[in-house]
Amino acid sequence: MTTNVTDGSVAERAREVIAKINTGLFIDGKWAEAASGARFDVFNPATEQVIATVADGGPEDAKRAIETAGRVQKDWARTSARERSEILRRAYEMVMERQDDLALIMTTEMGKPLAEAKGEVAYAADYFRWFSEEAVRIGGDHTTSGDGKTRVLVSREPVGPCVLVTPWNFPIAMGMRKIGPAIAAGCTIVFKPAALTPLSSLALVDILAEAGLPAGVLNVVCTTKASSVVSPWMSSGIARKISFTGSTEVGVRLLEQAAKHVMRSSMELGGNAPFIVFEDADLDRAVDGAVAAKMRNMGEACTAANRIFVQRPIAEEFARRLAERLGSLSVGDGAESGTDVGPLVEEKALRKVQELVDDAVNKGAKVVCGGNRPNRPGYFYSPTVLSAVPADADLMTEEIFGPVAPVLPFDTEEEAVRMANDTPFGLVGYLFTQDVDRGFRVGEALEVGMVGLNTGIVANAAAPFGGVKTSGLGREGGRVGIDEFLEYKYMAVPRV
Repeated sequence: MTTNVTDGSVAERAREVIAKINTGLFIDGKWAEAASGARFDVFNPATEQVIATVADGGPEDAKRAIETAGRVQKDWARTSARERSEILRRAYEMVMERQDDLALIMTTEMGKPLAEAKGEVAYAADYFRWFSEEAVRIGGDHTTSGDGKTRVLVSREPVGPCVLVTPWNFPIAMGMRKIGPAIAAGCTIVFKPAALTPLSSLALVDILAEAGLPAGVLNVVCTTKASSVVSPWMSSGIARKISFTGSTEVGVRLLEQAAKHVMRSSMELGGNAPFIVFEDADLDRAVDGAVAAKMRNMGEACTAANRIFVQRPIAEEFARRLAERLGSLSVGDGAESGTDVGPLVEEKALRKVQELVDDAVNKGAKVVCGGNRPNRPGYFYSPTVLSAVPADADLMTEEIFGPVAPVLPFDTEEEAVRMANDTPFGLVGYLFTQDVDRGFRVGEALEVGMVGLNTGIVANAAAPFGGVKTSGLGREGGRVGIDEFLEYKYMAVPRV
């Protein structure tokens, strides 16, 4: 395993790009400082150095933002579908033109390798392209009642001002996945990016303004005290929808707040993804899938393979191959070419991963590779494979959110399904088998919103992303993604 050193020219380019980002609040089409004048620091997790300071919004700023969204809503809803579509299409093209710079911003503020960051920018942009096309396909219905006496006219209308709250781990993708359908549907927006990674979102704001988004449609308030901004939005009586990606614990609190005003809610919450490998699987393909499902974003993903179940006859060989692959990955600053694994996002995340590994080892798990922190600055953790993981290890029930792959053997298909479903979460599951019938049978038995069959990647703008049980409500992406931002209206017209 090697450690990289950031190239000076790349670091200089990152400073230049970040220096151009507006770091204030964006309300009613204008950049401004927080009412309190407060600002907060943003750090590079690879160096632990400050890279920018950002306006730290509070309740007064939140009030201005939501009142602006409420005031602008009617005019924005009256714009043509084609106009909204073309704004999103222009924004898509600008994002792709600036892919390299956006990726560098993302890598610098949250750590993922540049190649992966560029992939996220392209993935994120596809939501703007997808919803630019869906904007002009918002339809309705015209039928006649069963007795033939009434015309039934059904139309779709924007739900109204939306509260969008995104996490730090996919800072540009999560924003675009929510902003895209809201704009396409004709909704105004108040948006709170994560305080750990606000720069990617702030860079996106100027792109949307340049693409022609009218003032007041998108209002952005960054803050280090989320409740001081989001709670006023939720209690305002102006917001009609909340779309949140984050922990189940916070999601439950937001649902409780939403209930007071009967707000529409979309929640993409925690995950505890099972990854099942049957003895008839193509082992090379399964290892490739495990690397993709586990190591994307350094394991800091709700879709990450958290519990790897391998049928006993091949469990030892699978763990050996997986350890060989993960142990060969290059750990270092994501801005350096050749880096495979960047840092975790902050010290707290690093401590949690080490605690989970220590707990598993103390209870009998064996470290096949990794299991430690490299001796260098930054929040790095070595890619780790654990075998013989006991069922009572904490990492079996908690999201790991790090580059740690616990491997557990199983004997029968029924046992694999039982263990996979033994969790309150239900976001995604993965399974590898060359038996088509088994693939469908187990896929249908998994209590999840998404299944990867012989693949470790499920996210796609054309697919409905979301989970069941405590992993959330609603779907993002696909043909149903825009439905989360639309209401049905039925008009009865007598036939005379």
